[in-house]
Amino acid sequence: MRAYGEAIRKEIAVAMGETMPADARTLYVVATPLGNLRDVTLRALDVLASVDVIAAEDTRVTSRLLARHGIGTRMVSLHAHNEARRAREIVALLAAGRSVALVSDAGTPAVSDPGAKLVRKVGEEGFAIVPVPGPSAAIAALSASGVEAPRWLFCGFLPASPAARRTDLERLRDLPCALVFYEAPHRVGATLEALAAALAPEREIVIARELTKRFESIHRCRLADAPAWLATDSERARGEFVLIVGAPPSAAPAHSSEAGWDRTLDVLLSELPLAQAVRLAAQLSGAPRKALYARALAKRGKG
Repeated sequence: MRAYGEAIRKEIAVAMGETMPADARTLYVVATPLGNLRDVTLRALDVLASVDVIAAEDTRVTSRLLARHGIGTRMVSLHAHNEARRAREIVALLAAGRSVALVSDAGTPAVSDPGAKLVRKVGEEGFAIVPVPGPSAAIAALSASGVEAPRWLFCGFLPASPAARRTDLERLRDLPCALVFYEAPHRVGATLEALAAALAPEREIVIARELTKRFESIHRCRLADAPAWLATDSERARGEFVLIVGAPPSAAPAHSSEAGWDRTLDVLLSELPLAQAVRLAAQLSGAPRKALYARALAKRGKG
């Protein structure tokens, strides 16, 4: 009875937007600002102030946000090189009744940033995982891009190797959706050259740079013109980038046929489990899921 009463109290508090302390034995996945510290949500501040430990990609970066809001919660580092070990330690903390918040340097954790291994491990051990949504560079860029994209595919960072990058872009070239990439300043020039070479030159690209920061800029042009635009001014290559390539002009008619379905399936099956590939192919192509599932089974040699 007491547990039921506590659940009702929490539901009322959530509905009223009241401050709530972090729950024990819970991992909170907390989105933090991309650059402007005022973009943090009130709920994120509540969680960061009340958890026992914050697992941060770089504690020096997160300390600036915490200091700005007078939060003194203990931090530990969690990055690409120590995530597996740190995940075991955090599971032990949760088992001991503690609460933990996961943050990255900017935006939403575990999206082209460390954290996915931790979240998976915590889930496998049976502990609660609570997302605290907020800033996302991909969503921010899409919302301000003007790209009319009922369907879009988040591609993250392309491989650094030119050969691997070309292979990835060949797989993505004919998909009937917008493509969203992240890129770093020292690689953005090479990436724009690769996009222009691999994809149709008339496709639109939006180059979003330094979102929410002082030198934020959003530029739209033809893909063929993007490398020259970047090279015109060295300042344009500074900062963190989101690149949005519009869908190919012929996407709808090309993928209304069974041949189009097969091209979409081939790309997705090369990267994803069968069920997930079929679900995404149905969303991208508009084809019946049952028909796509049968074709996917045949391609995998199970039909």
